[in-house]
Amino acid sequence: MTPLRKAAVALVATAATLLPVSPTASASPSPVLARETFDRLPLGPVTEGRGWTTDTSDGSLTIARSSSGHGRELRIRTQGNGRAFLVFPDLKPPGNSFWARLRLRVDAFPTAPDWAHWTLAEASGSDSPTLVRPLGGQYAPTESGNFYGVGSDLGPTGDWTSWKTSAPARADTWQCVEFHLDATDNRVTVYFDGIPQPDLTVSTDRHGGTSDPFVFPSFDRLKLGWQLYQADPSPSSYEVRMDDIALSTRRVGGCKV
Repeated sequence: MTPLRKAAVALVATAATLLPVSPTASASPSPVLARETFDRLPLGPVTEGRGWTTDTSDGSLTIARSSSGHGRELRIRTQGNGRAFLVFPDLKPPGNSFWARLRLRVDAFPTAPDWAHWTLAEASGSDSPTLVRPLGGQYAPTESGNFYGVGSDLGPTGDWTSWKTSAPARADTWQCVEFHLDATDNRVTVYFDGIPQPDLTVSTDRHGGTSDPFVFPSFDRLKLGWQLYQADPSPSSYEVRMDDIALSTRRVGGCKV
C-alpha cells in the first residue's frame, strides 16, 4: 500500500470514531414504570422501598418469607376499618395510561356489616379529586358473598363500585391480577389469571355512577393494599399478601409460577 493510500485509510478510520451513533430501538425508554418482588428487602416491618413508600392507619406492612415458594412477599395487616397501602407516589405514566400486574391473596373477606366496601388498588392525581379504584369490591348480603368491582369516589360521578356476581372474590387463594387504565376512553379493564373480566370493564359513559362522564385524573399516584370503610366489620382484622408487582406502559403478562 502506498503512503498516500495508508494516509487516506487512517483518515477514514479516525472520522468514523468521531461520527455520532444513530439512535437504536435499545435506546428507547423502557416501558417498565416500577417493579417490586420484595426479595432484596430485609425481613420485618417496612415503611419504604425502591420508588415507593407506605400509608397506614390501624395497619402495618411486613416483609416475610413467601408462603408459596417465591422468595419473599409483602404482608399487609389491618384492624377494623383501618388501611395499609404500598404507595407509588411519582407515577406519571406517558399518555396517562398504564398496566399493573401483581400476585395477590386475601386471607378473608368481610361478612359484616351488610354492603361492606373494600379497596385493593386506588389511582389518583393532584389535578382532580377523582379517585379511581381499579381493584376493589363489596360484600353483598343479597348474594351471600363478596364480589370484585371497579369503582370511583369524590369525582362528578360520585361514590360507586360496579361489583359483578360474575367476579366472586376468592379468599385464601393466590391469583395473578392485572388491570389496565386506558385514558383514551377512561377505560378500566381487569384480568384474573390471564383471563379478561369484561363484566368489570368501565369507561367514560359506562360506569356505576351518575350520568356525568367518568374522567380520569392525571395519574401521579397508585396505592396497593387494603382498606375497609365500615366500622366494626367481621372478621375484625384482615391480612393481604402481595408479590411480583409490575407497572408498565405495556401489558407485562403472567406472574411468577
